[in-house]
Amino acid sequence: MNQQKRLLMFTRLRAQNPHPTTELEYSSPFELLIAVLLSAQATDVSVNKATRKLFPIANTPATIYALGFDALMPYLQTIGLYRTKAKNVIETCRLLLELHDGEVPREREALEALPGVGRKTANVVLNTAFGEPTIAVDTHIFRVSNRTGLAPGKTVEIVEAKLLKCVAPEFKLDAHHWLILHGRYICTARTPKCWNCAIADLCDFKQKTPQPKDA
Repeated sequence: MNQQKRLLMFTRLRAQNPHPTTELEYSSPFELLIAVLLSAQATDVSVNKATRKLFPIANTPATIYALGFDALMPYLQTIGLYRTKAKNVIETCRLLLELHDGEVPREREALEALPGVGRKTANVVLNTAFGEPTIAVDTHIFRVSNRTGLAPGKTVEIVEAKLLKCVAPEFKLDAHHWLILHGRYICTARTPKCWNCAIADLCDFKQKTPQPKDA
């Protein structure tokens, strides 16, 4: 995909959704951090169900840490790997209190030093909570980038580096959200909805799927 097509692709995605954002529900950088930490190998829907019950009870590092591991676990039982995630959440809260005065740090290194917080989670927090032009590459973005030819690569690190290089500055802040939503609802894993895709004519994917008769 050449740069002219990339510019047109993001122009169309922006026209469809001028102000994209995460589907995770949050009201503070800390709530977002916890929601993203919980979302690994889980759906945003399942995380939102859990945090709707948890956050009214405890939504700060101090209150969740005071809750403790045993009391936290029941809130997370509907989410995959909930025991490990509960441990990571409690330990993250402890470190935020001890090292960052209970605030979510705005530095990548400090974020990635928290338990269960990898590069992808750090990128989401930096982008969504703090407005940094980062691009977190999850399975949806990895698929869209490779399938369309936008930024092909064999690893998430390669794809991220290519996206940061090829996405124009005017689109970089929102690119993560446009791509993840496109992958979640249009450019799906098994049967992409090519017939309903705003960028199908720009995409390198050869085997475009036709519209089903009952669609």
